[in-house]
Amino acid sequence: MTWVLAACLLWLPCTPGHAGEMLTWLLRDLPPLNIFEGSQKGRGVVDLLMPQLIASLPEYQHELARVNRARGMQMLRDPSFTCDPALIWSKERAQWIVFSITSFRVLSNGLAIRRADREQLTRFIHDGKVDLHGLLESGKELIGVVAERSYGQQLDSLLQQVPPEQIRAHYGNDALGSLLQMQRLGRLQLLLGYWPEIRYQAEQQGIAPEDLEFYPIEGISQYQEIHVGCSDTPQGRQAIAKIDQALLKLREERLVELYAAWLDPGMRDQYRADARAYFQGLRDH
Repeated sequence: MTWVLAACLLWLPCTPGHAGEMLTWLLRDLPPLNIFEGSQKGRGVVDLLMPQLIASLPEYQHELARVNRARGMQMLRDPSFTCDPALIWSKERAQWIVFSITSFRVLSNGLAIRRADREQLTRFIHDGKVDLHGLLESGKELIGVVAERSYGQQLDSLLQQVPPEQIRAHYGNDALGSLLQMQRLGRLQLLLGYWPEIRYQAEQQGIAPEDLEFYPIEGISQYQEIHVGCSDTPQGRQAIAKIDQALLKLREERLVELYAAWLDPGMRDQYRADARAYFQGLRDH
């Protein structure tokens, strides 16, 4: 199901006579980027970015569509004027999506398990990271994923090697919440995702985050780059050129701080330092 909200009802003043093509923004319930429910509703990183992105594109009308990941991908494939403000680049997606420059970086996806299941997985955990390849190769565990989501090039390649019967891909609007309930009931043991997202959704599902454990995955980069992506149409390519200019002004200060606020306090300074070094490297090139 798709919920479409007029942007002016949320953030923008409705200006009589405002002309221009309609740009549809695809938003997913993806804490801490977008938050649809709970005490932090509307206060995610992308929630707070959107008014500034929209303001940078005054020549268009804007509408916000709440979609699940699978529906969002379908809409981006269509020859429409559609953009998603929080996408991971992949070679496959780049065939039909035009991507912006990096807007910000997030800590990479990892593996969440129930604390009660730790002993069964101990032999696959080394120095605080999990050998996901070896764990899945053992052929005993089911892993939960959100259908049509990219977990980054490295993890996507790994998942392509896993027998389909070991993967539980959920297509629903509350996909991660449903997967967490399946995990709670013992119907799957492993769950891929971002820790801030898993922790937030667990609380929404009545699951105590302290009952879960999260492990980075061996061989996976610490961070993943987030981009704006639009349907690869003339309108989409034109919009991305303007979005890039807006992101150059927003990403190093505004977006870094918005994401850092969601991290554990002990991780924030390192994240800020890594972000500064990353963007400095982009400028040097």
